[in-house]
Amino acid sequence: MLNTDWLFFQQALLGWYRPDRRPMPWKAIKDPYAIWLSEIILQQTRVEQGLPYFERFVAAYPTVVDLAAAEDDAVMKLWEGLGYYSRARNLLKAARMVTAEHDGAFPDTYAGLRTLPGIGPYTAAAIASFAFDRQVAVLDGNVFRILARFMNDSTPIDTGKGRKHYEALVSSALGATQARTFNQAIMDFGALVCTPRKASCHQCPLADQCASLVAGTVYDRPVKEKKLKRRSRYFHFLVVSDRKGNTIIEQRGEGDIWQALYQFPLIEVDRDGLTTEALPQQDGWPDWLPADQLKLTRRSPPFKQQLTHQTIVAVFHHFTYPELPGEIVGRQVVKNKMFSNIAFPRVITKYLADKTLLLDLF
Repeated sequence: MLNTDWLFFQQALLGWYRPDRRPMPWKAIKDPYAIWLSEIILQQTRVEQGLPYFERFVAAYPTVVDLAAAEDDAVMKLWEGLGYYSRARNLLKAARMVTAEHDGAFPDTYAGLRTLPGIGPYTAAAIASFAFDRQVAVLDGNVFRILARFMNDSTPIDTGKGRKHYEALVSSALGATQARTFNQAIMDFGALVCTPRKASCHQCPLADQCASLVAGTVYDRPVKEKKLKRRSRYFHFLVVSDRKGNTIIEQRGEGDIWQALYQFPLIEVDRDGLTTEALPQQDGWPDWLPADQLKLTRRSPPFKQQLTHQTIVAVFHHFTYPELPGEIVGRQVVKNKMFSNIAFPRVITKYLADKTLLLDLF
């Protein structure tokens, strides 16, 4: 790519850019905490979904020091519904590191920001350029797509070699242009004009030199080498309650999805269509739960939750038990009215939100 082409790219992009096209509360500010918080929330999350979460977090924890002092369960509950809960865990780890090791001040360089948990190359570049005016270009899905289309580049974006290739391209595209403005412009451009499924090529200021537009390959770019493989998992939750309004819950451990969130006791099987009557014969049936003392109240229809590499199919079996013990090793007995304060995976919150299924819980 010749320098003159990058000059055209820069001028066309910056000529198009207006800050008011896409107003958001974390734009046009230099507060690293707000910028960091917004970037973490918007990883794998649409702006319209993430905005109310950002506002709630800022209201609950106005500074990184406030967030560092928060209880883990409170933060996980506030995060509930956003998914990818490792982001929330890393949010707390990073806040505590900034508070304990940096006296509450974020590192002001790209390299320094990369040392914080949950901050990858893109997030570090965004914070460094927006908060500290560092001359570093962002590279996210929008930027991959714009560059691949502009150059009709078939280099796969999901390989180490491909990432290095596009890192070099975006650095060339940035050149001496102010990174803060360039980064915001290219991100807005990818969200509003050069979108994944409906590119506005007839309104695009880059159209005159867009190689994929000439070749008719706009929707074939960017290229990914790896195909996403999904598997289905079948979860059967045991919702065991007594007549006093108590229910058994447990906290998920490490090494799987939904780490540190709460759930009802779970039996996972490798097939669909398992009956409630067959549950006590499955591996994983709790040895502390006598099946002959349970009364089945209702069985829910399947609830589904789509994760990146997995489809969760969950069925909830609601039983009543004469009287739950005060303590069960590895589990908790909680009042049903406390559910609203507990961080559950989305598939469970969907179940709890369906009042037609929960007449006996409330």
